[in-house]
Amino acid sequence: MAHALRLAERGLYTTHPNPRVGCVIAHGEQVVGTGYHQRAGEPHAEVYALREAGEKAKDATAYVTLEPCAHHGRTPPCADALVAAGVARVVIASEDPFPQVAGRGIGKLRDAGITVETGLMRDAARELNIGFFSRIERGRPWVRVKLAMSLDGRTALANGESKWITGEAARADVQRWRARSSAIFTASGTVLADNPFLTVRLPEGEAFTPPWRVILDNRLRTPSNSHVLDGTVPTLVLHNEQYAPVDPRFQAVELAVVAERGGAMDLHEVMNELGRRQIGELHVEAGPSLCGSLFAAGLVDELLIYVAPVLLGDNAQPLLGLPALSDMASRWQLRTIDRRVLGDDLRLQLRPVA
Repeated sequence: MAHALRLAERGLYTTHPNPRVGCVIAHGEQVVGTGYHQRAGEPHAEVYALREAGEKAKDATAYVTLEPCAHHGRTPPCADALVAAGVARVVIASEDPFPQVAGRGIGKLRDAGITVETGLMRDAARELNIGFFSRIERGRPWVRVKLAMSLDGRTALANGESKWITGEAARADVQRWRARSSAIFTASGTVLADNPFLTVRLPEGEAFTPPWRVILDNRLRTPSNSHVLDGTVPTLVLHNEQYAPVDPRFQAVELAVVAERGGAMDLHEVMNELGRRQIGELHVEAGPSLCGSLFAAGLVDELLIYVAPVLLGDNAQPLLGLPALSDMASRWQLRTIDRRVLGDDLRLQLRPVA
């Protein structure tokens, strides 16, 4: 199963909106077939593994990181393919919560007399597809906020200048987190201040499915010369219904209306809208106001904080715009998932404590 999970990771940047899945077919210790899902619309992991195994799949054990599909989508059901190949046993890391699969794949296999076991390395399989599970089970993306800060907790100078707090290794690492995401999310304030591209830049030859750009722009302030309106990658602009998109500068992007709550866009409804659009992992790169609002609303699932060995001073911008606390008992607690040194910088992967 560990081998199957490593195979599944090869699709980390390319399978959106599908999950990353790997499969290993073996007789005891002898592996006779391997495969992984490479891209949405193309064969699933089981198909590639069965092709490699050929007749050796008969009476073998298939190790699959996610429950085999049981419905006709863009590809035929993998459960049927395993039955037709004559495998004797299927070991599944995690059940698939997708309504058209959920238990049906396992049911098909067992109805055909195949022994099915589930739960082996389930947590690792879910972690690999954390955005997929979030979208299906909660109806909204897994929200990952990326921030770069100085040792004194500042993200930019008072005038907004932030290039570059961190070094090249940290910036290259960010590109990989962008690449694995379904969408990169920011607000119009960041677009006005920095005019970012919000695209992925990986070394030449590395394949990835370009993530959507999502811009929160309730009053449609994004200027016509903004890179996010260049039409090079799919882009969604979320706005208030009072502001009609009559300007031709928005012709290259998709627009959607989101209701306001308390004078600001309803962030919960924003996340529901993105969930409906099959956004799994949402990578947020924005200023302290939006990031703080997301955090205070309980919508941040993970923080990626890059800490640089520099000091920016008291007048520089803070990490997150959060309300003041009256006592330490009210503090927001985080747990460390991972810590890593990247050049001179430190990357912390943190998740809020429930």
